[in-house]
Amino acid sequence: MNKLGLNQEKVNDLITDLNSLLANYQLLYSNVRGFHWNIKGNNFFELHLKFEEIYNDLQVKIDEVAERILTLGGVPENTFTMYLKSASIKEISKETNGAKGLENIIEGISIIIKLERSLLEKSAEINDEGTNSLVSGYITEHEKSLWMFNAYLSN
Repeated sequence: MNKLGLNQEKVNDLITDLNSLLANYQLLYSNVRGFHWNIKGNNFFELHLKFEEIYNDLQVKIDEVAERILTLGGVPENTFTMYLKSASIKEISKETNGAKGLENIIEGISIIIKLERSLLEKSAEINDEGTNSLVSGYITEHEKSLWMFNAYLSN
């Protein structure tokens, strides 16, 4: 047992998964930043602001996930070399179409939700309420975002 009263071997497995989540958040953040910078077209003003809102939220989540890794006694990955190796989300470059940017965000959030659901199961197994609470809140937010983004694209 570690200082948090959790099985350290199982915590180490959780830290690996949290680093994978961190990598995917970082790639999504980078992509959304690019969508914000490069968008053109009729929906420029509303999507430019929306993309900024999304990447600001992702920035907070990135920090919270890294701090959770540290709380569990791990070391958060911090290089894009490692992020690119462990992330399922792929880099998107120079996308100017707002709808396509939003479709990529939907795909990225869907990938992240799957990772978070797996983390939720693992953290519940070892009674890690801190990780469980953090990830559970993220899932709730992401589900609502997916609903709203899909509604926006369904015109």
